[in-house]
Amino acid sequence: MFKAFLSLLAALMLAFPAVAQTPLRIEITEGVIEPLPFAAPLFQAETAGAEQLASDITRLVSQDLTGTGLFREIPASAFISTVNSFAQPVAFADWRAINAQALVVGAVSVNGSQLTVKFRLYDVFSGAELGEGLQFAGTTDGWRRMAHKVADAVYSRITGESGYFDSRVVYVAESGPKDNRLRRLAIMDYDGANTQFLTDSSALVLAPRFSPTGDRVSYTSYESGFPRVNLLDVASVGRRQLSTAEGDMAFSPRFSRDGTSVIYSLSNGGNTDIYRTDLASGTHTRLTNAPSIETSPSLSPDGTQIVFESDRSGSQQLYIMPASGGEPRRISFGEGRYGSPVWSPRGDLVAFTKQNAGRFHIGVMRTDGSEERLLTASFLDESPTWAPNGRVLMFTRESQGAAGGPSLYSVDISGRNLRQVPLSGFASDASWGPLQR
Repeated sequence: MFKAFLSLLAALMLAFPAVAQTPLRIEITEGVIEPLPFAAPLFQAETAGAEQLASDITRLVSQDLTGTGLFREIPASAFISTVNSFAQPVAFADWRAINAQALVVGAVSVNGSQLTVKFRLYDVFSGAELGEGLQFAGTTDGWRRMAHKVADAVYSRITGESGYFDSRVVYVAESGPKDNRLRRLAIMDYDGANTQFLTDSSALVLAPRFSPTGDRVSYTSYESGFPRVNLLDVASVGRRQLSTAEGDMAFSPRFSRDGTSVIYSLSNGGNTDIYRTDLASGTHTRLTNAPSIETSPSLSPDGTQIVFESDRSGSQQLYIMPASGGEPRRISFGEGRYGSPVWSPRGDLVAFTKQNAGRFHIGVMRTDGSEERLLTASFLDESPTWAPNGRVLMFTRESQGAAGGPSLYSVDISGRNLRQVPLSGFASDASWGPLQR
C-alpha cells in the first residue's frame, strides 16, 4: 500500500511539479496532461433569495476552469466534508482524502439588484490559502461577469498566468443557405453566451477586429458595393467609414496597439499594399510598395513590427517588417501556403493558417520562423485569434456538404483541448478582445 502511495505521489509530482511546493502551482508546459483535481462546494447564499445565483455562479466558475483542460472538478457526490459557512475552518484532511489539490470556497449575497461575490482559494496539501480572499460587487444582471472574474483569479493564482474568462469575442454571425448566406457582426462572451448583434444583414461584413481596449471594432463592409474599412463603437453601435480615395478597396483592418491608427490592405489599380491611417488626422501612410499582394497585417505587442502575408515569393508566405515600413524578412519556409498571421499578446509567437496537401491547419511559430507547430487539421480551418493571455486560440472551422457551414472552435497552444464554441447558428472570423475592465 505504501509503495502504491509513493508511486501515486511520484506521478503527481511529475505531472504537476509544483505539487511538492507551496503555494500550489500548475506549470503549464507540454508535459501537463493530467488535469489538476479541484473542489468547488456550492457557494454559500448569505442572504435570502441568493440561492439560485449562488448555484449558477458556482457552476460557471467550475465550467470555466474545467474548460481549460488544466483542471478536473471533483463531483459533490465524492465530498466527505461540507461547507456551511464562508468563515468556517477548512477540514483539509477531508479534502485530501478525495485527492482535491485545490479548494474554492465562496459566498454570495444580494441586496435588491446589487450582488456581492467573495471567494477564497486553498492549497489543500499544504493547508494554506493562496493569496488573500477577494470580493466582487456588481448587479444581479452581471452575475456571469462576476463568476468569470472569480475563475480568472483562481486560474491566475494556480497557473501564474493571467486569465481570459472575463473577455468578449466579436465575430461574423451567418445565417441562410450556403449560396445566399447573410452576415452581420455579433459580440459574445468568450464562452458563447450573451450574444448581441452589432449590425444588420443588409451589407456584407468581414474581418471584425477589436481595438486594444475593447471599446471599438474595425471591420470590412461592402455597404458601398466595394470593400471599405468601418469603425464601430461597441457601446453606442455608432460607426464611421475610414476615408479612402474613390475606387480604392480597403480591407483586413486592425487597430494599432495604442488605438490611434488602423493598419489595413488597400487595393488600387490592381496592386494591393499595406497602409496605415492616423484616426485623428486622417493621414494615410503607405507601408509596402511591391507588385505582389500584401494583406492581413498584424502588429507586434510593442507596436514596432508588423507580420503580414504576401505572395512576393510566388506563393502565400509570412513576412515581418518594421511598423514604419521597410524591407521585410520571410519567416515561413514549410511546405504549403501560409496566411492570416496574428501576433501573440505575449510577443513570442505568430499564429497562422496553413494550407498543405488538401488540408487546412491552424499553427504557431516563433517570430523568427522556428519551431513551427500545427495544432489542428481539417477540411477548412482558418482565421486564428488569440485569447488575452496568449494561451488559447479561437478559429473558424468549416464543415463540408450542402448543409455545412462555419463554426468557432478553440484550442490551446499545445494542440490539446479542442472545443467547439456553443452557438445556435453559423459563425466565422472571430476576434478575441481584451479582459474587460
